[in-house]
Amino acid sequence: MTPTAADRAALRRAFALASEAESDGDVPVGAVVIDAAGVIVGEGRNLREVTGDPTAHAEVVALRAAAHAIGSWHLAGCTLVVTLEPCLMCAGAILQARMPRVVFAAWDAKAGAAGSMYDVLRDRRLPHRVEVVGGIAEAEAAAQLQAFFAARRDDV
Repeated sequence: MTPTAADRAALRRAFALASEAESDGDVPVGAVVIDAAGVIVGEGRNLREVTGDPTAHAEVVALRAAAHAIGSWHLAGCTLVVTLEPCLMCAGAILQARMPRVVFAAWDAKAGAAGSMYDVLRDRRLPHRVEVVGGIAEAEAAAQLQAFFAARRDDV
């Protein structure tokens, strides 16, 4: 399970979206949904601070945008590319969308649900399992997140 050139290009866009989230005071996480040809069909960034919506995680925003663009909630054939391992809520949304593949930059040992703390996306008890490619740009994603949280601690 190695990342493709399309995955890496989508991840670059996801990092740009994460920077936009950070500019708004939100945790810097960005996500992009690409179709089988590698074309971006949806993108998102954390918008919790902007919208006051606790479900406005980058992954959920990107899934909603992709479903709208495609005209269906069923995102078979698409890949979600995100800067941080999805949480439990986002993993549930990924499963509901029947997303076959998720690629992410950094593992999340505190809340990850794609193999670190939980492995919801590949749980054999569930009717749908997802191919997971994780840790493909972990150092870059971790540095962005660590800088964000260090700055917030300094502000307190």
